[in-house]
Amino acid sequence: MNAELVKNVVLVHGGFVDGSGWRGAHRLLTGSGFRVSVVQNPTRSLAGDVAVTEQVLDALDGPAIPVGHSYGGAVVTEAGNHDRVAGLVYIAAFAPDKSESVNTLIADPEPGAPVPPILPPVDGFLFLDRERFHASFAADLPVAEAEFMADSQVPWGLDALGGAIGEPAWRHKPSWYLVATDDRMIPPPAQRAMARRAGSTVTGSDAGHSVYVSRPDAVADLIRQAAADATDA
Repeated sequence: MNAELVKNVVLVHGGFVDGSGWRGAHRLLTGSGFRVSVVQNPTRSLAGDVAVTEQVLDALDGPAIPVGHSYGGAVVTEAGNHDRVAGLVYIAAFAPDKSESVNTLIADPEPGAPVPPILPPVDGFLFLDRERFHASFAADLPVAEAEFMADSQVPWGLDALGGAIGEPAWRHKPSWYLVATDDRMIPPPAQRAMARRAGSTVTGSDAGHSVYVSRPDAVADLIRQAAADATDA
């Protein structure tokens, strides 16, 4: 499969947000000739989000690169086992191993590491503290844009947070990782450790957690590299 030209990209958002944040990357990638699909995860459960992503992959006519931001990394780690997946791209994302979940990866932060301002669950769903959303999730975005994102949060289900990986696709498929060096949600050292464990090709961007919104150029560049490398493999 990897001898085929990789022209399909599947963008997978993380928790608390929807797929609209990929607009900039979508514009750049479609302008480069890629067919780009933006998954709208319900973020109620990991299994449900993987199923939605697999539906998108089923509809494609050739090999694809799924791209996950934040919790979306867990989704593509599982959905990446799909036959049409040529490689994985992680954007400031979780890359869990077998039996791990986002919850296990954030359970024991290093001393001094930023702690995401996640409020106590209500009816099985999580939100970020609106007053701290800008500083933590969207520090490199304009205040007005961060406020809109805070006010339009998508409830993140505990079954998504706690959903465990069955078989991590990065164990048998190539991966690429963009580290957000100013991230205040997933500490950069944790990002680098996950990327190293996955054997990912790593690049960095001087950006916060919303790097997929603030630096669509860096995101698109890495995806183009992944598609080219996967085609040549």
